[in-house]
Amino acid sequence: MANGSEVVHGYPHLDTVRAAITALYRRLPQEGLYAYAGSVAPADVAFADGDDLHLGAQRVAHALVQQLRLPDARMIVSFREMTHAASVELAAGPEYFIELNDRFRTHRRDIGAALAHEITHVLLHRLGLSFPGTRDNEILTDTVTTYLGAGWLLLDAYREDGVSSQKLGYLTPEEFGYVLAKRALAFGEDPSPWFTSPQGYTAYTEGRTVALRDGRQPPLTAAGWAGRHRYAKDRRYAQDHPGAVTGLPYAFEGGGHEAALRVSFPCPTCHQRIRIPVRGRVRARCGLCRTVLECDT
Repeated sequence: MANGSEVVHGYPHLDTVRAAITALYRRLPQEGLYAYAGSVAPADVAFADGDDLHLGAQRVAHALVQQLRLPDARMIVSFREMTHAASVELAAGPEYFIELNDRFRTHRRDIGAALAHEITHVLLHRLGLSFPGTRDNEILTDTVTTYLGAGWLLLDAYREDGVSSQKLGYLTPEEFGYVLAKRALAFGEDPSPWFTSPQGYTAYTEGRTVALRDGRQPPLTAAGWAGRHRYAKDRRYAQDHPGAVTGLPYAFEGGGHEAALRVSFPCPTCHQRIRIPVRGRVRARCGLCRTVLECDT
């Protein structure tokens, strides 16, 4: 929880975020993911100053348990002084104990954001999905929280002005915006009306620009003229120099006089790598998320 300290911006964790999206698609089939096609509604996680602190926290936790499709998981929420925003006890259930930072006693509108991250820890524990190392595992948690429809709360909790700042979670604001935009593109959802934080909305629009760029990379037909021109040049070089073209989103395999040239590139939806022959215009289907892609190889 960044509270008053400098907020990191940009995309320093983008590779891990993309790996987290791929891992989620591998763990939950496409049919399972579509159970999360609707995000948690703002009204279901709203917290008025006049609401009872503990009853309100229980109500919001229940809404998030339903959003994350956790079966009969009861969350017991308490408050205490602590360094982090929150913590959760990952026992066998059916009850889970969540502790929130005492700060949320007076910052109640952000209770939903803190609970969303912790309840996603419970979901990932039940799914048996984790990354090695605390940092990467927390990035996985933020990514899954957002992709499954509860993480817009974390981005909306980001506020920054000339004298103060607040940010919850491990992703940067722009990375939260990126994942939220990837979700919006996958499920046809527009989260922009839900933001109460102007800075959160700005971060969403910046992240959306990067997310849209994923769908405009060669060999996709949506790539711009410059990208297609660079791709054609790299393709010619790879045909005569197998394995020489590196450091790009796409990679060529084979080539030479005897081997047919193939190109691999990340799926713009789930980031699983796709391999197809180089033979002009083709339609490819991602084997993981089933997205159909128009390509000019």
